[in-house]
Amino acid sequence: MADRAARSEPKGRGPKPEHENGQGHGHGQGQGHGQGHGHGHGFGADSDRRYLSGALALIVAFMAVEVVIGFIASSLALISDAGHMLTDAIAIVFALVAMRIAQRPPRGGFTYGLKRAEIVSAQINGITLLLLAAYFVYEGVVRLISPPEVEGAYVVFTGLAGIAVNVGATMLLRKADRSSLNVEGAFQHILNDLYAFMATTVAGIVVWTTGWTRADAVAALVVAALMLKAGWGLVRDSGRVFMEAAPAGMNPAEIGRKAASLEHVVEVHDLHIWEVTSGYAALSAHILVEPGADCHGVRIAAERLVHDQYGIDHTTLQVDHATPELLTIGRADAHCADPHGPTHRNDHASSSPERP
Repeated sequence: MADRAARSEPKGRGPKPEHENGQGHGHGQGQGHGQGHGHGHGFGADSDRRYLSGALALIVAFMAVEVVIGFIASSLALISDAGHMLTDAIAIVFALVAMRIAQRPPRGGFTYGLKRAEIVSAQINGITLLLLAAYFVYEGVVRLISPPEVEGAYVVFTGLAGIAVNVGATMLLRKADRSSLNVEGAFQHILNDLYAFMATTVAGIVVWTTGWTRADAVAALVVAALMLKAGWGLVRDSGRVFMEAAPAGMNPAEIGRKAASLEHVVEVHDLHIWEVTSGYAALSAHILVEPGADCHGVRIAAERLVHDQYGIDHTTLQVDHATPELLTIGRADAHCADPHGPTHRNDHASSSPERP
């Protein structure tokens, strides 16, 4: 029957003796698991929290000033910026809370811990941007039709101050780990607010120098368009994680073909690739090898393949010897009664004809 593959060991250590391996789970008997770990992202969570907290302090202080001036100047662009800054502050708070929750160790039924809390935060930030964009599109159209009086000077000076504040906040968040959708969500809020202040300042100059008050509504519509773009990107990317799609840029079919082409491999099926959270890809698969082949050696080769070429550290591989029925008749029923996804065959493996 099948050999049982050992778990991956840290560098510098060999595989555990057979009697030390944990019982596998999955299809058939004699399953093996190769687990590769090491999910550090090269950035310190403490540093990220400091950067986020610093940006939050800047945003909250300026937001209070902007709300007051926006109402005094009757500027929708300024009020929309203030509303966006409120979502910036909320986004950063969500990011900070999610980072702390995600650091909790696995326990109970949460076998991966609560790492996906960061993806929940990113999705909330994306949805918030989309809702704000819809509101400001409506208000912008209304003000294009019936423009109110706008104090251009207030708008210009407040916009310039807002640019300075948001440049500082953006520079802080650029230092954080933006490979995390959680941090990227907060960063996109701040970056779009910076663009919004630029548009607001230009609108204020136009109103101040020409008296064309509709420029304020046009600036608000530009801001709304930027919000739509950033919000959709966050919702789309976080949605991929929730739906357990393969990480962007990874082609499961290609990985399956490469794994199937390894020496002694007959077939690869039940291949699954997903993201637990940003930058934390996981892979599982069932690999059938030629009778007499070294299951442990094939497992190590497969782990090295996905690690070196795709950066996947967390793998769960079930490695079995192919049955005589599979080799001669071409059926894998003895191994998997209900296989999921495509089957990848090694056309060059010895004694492994094409499946009819």
